[in-house]
Amino acid sequence: MSAVPVAGVDCAHTGRLGSYSRALRIALTITVVFMVAEAVGGWWANSLALLADAGHMLGDGASLALALLAARLAQQPASGRRTYGYLRLEIFAAVINGVVLIGIAVLVVWRAVVRLASPPEVQSGIMLAVASAGFVANLVTMRVLHAGHRHSLNLRGAYLHVMGDLLGSVGAVAAGVIMALTGWTPADAVVSAVIALLIALSAVRLLRDGVDVLLEATPRHIPLERVAEELRSIPGVSDVHDLHVWTVTSGVVAMTGHAVIADPGSGREILAAAADRMQRLGIAHVTFQLEPEEKCEDCQ
Repeated sequence: MSAVPVAGVDCAHTGRLGSYSRALRIALTITVVFMVAEAVGGWWANSLALLADAGHMLGDGASLALALLAARLAQQPASGRRTYGYLRLEIFAAVINGVVLIGIAVLVVWRAVVRLASPPEVQSGIMLAVASAGFVANLVTMRVLHAGHRHSLNLRGAYLHVMGDLLGSVGAVAAGVIMALTGWTPADAVVSAVIALLIALSAVRLLRDGVDVLLEATPRHIPLERVAEELRSIPGVSDVHDLHVWTVTSGVVAMTGHAVIADPGSGREILAAAADRMQRLGIAHVTFQLEPEEKCEDCQ
């Protein structure tokens, strides 16, 4: 079996994990401070929107702490027992975050339905002040996490939590304005339910992507047919089989496959071409086995 590694991939990924850890630490600090502020403000104003957002931020604090722990552990070096190190912990953290988000959304919707049956009095002025401060805090936190959320599923889970908080703050501000202008107290519960449904939709997508990685599914952005076409088009390759492409962790894609070749003497050039073409597709780890046509059992 001939393996063609791409130098520097692991070091680059570890460097990104370090920057993600710093972003997560800042996000965790901001989240904990304003979680306490929103909980106190929600209790004082009797606002479900604020209390729901504080509850969401409590889940966020735990999820950000989990994401931070996973990011730090993922920087540990590989060993003979764990040849990829702890990179997959990022994906486990993302899946757990997705489940927590869905649970929070269900709880908020249930509380909103209960409140709609008997809307309590809400102090819209206090609600507006606390929600506005929460909005600014969440905006800063999202800015901190924005740079890496497209490249790390773990960071994306944390980012979605904070985005849910931001939507919660926007909803609380909107509900406060509506109640201040019209006196319609059910706005608090209605806005909370709408926000919870939006959070649940994002959580389902995060959960789906995390499960795909754990099941070693082919990445959505790299069709298996495209990989096969690239490899079959290499001069000297007559066929490709036993092809597998999967994600090890966010940003680290691996591929294994067998190629049938007519001339064993051209193996070095074929392996170099395969590594180059796979790297252009975003596949960092390539293991490509070359089989002469006369010895290829699958070809028979």
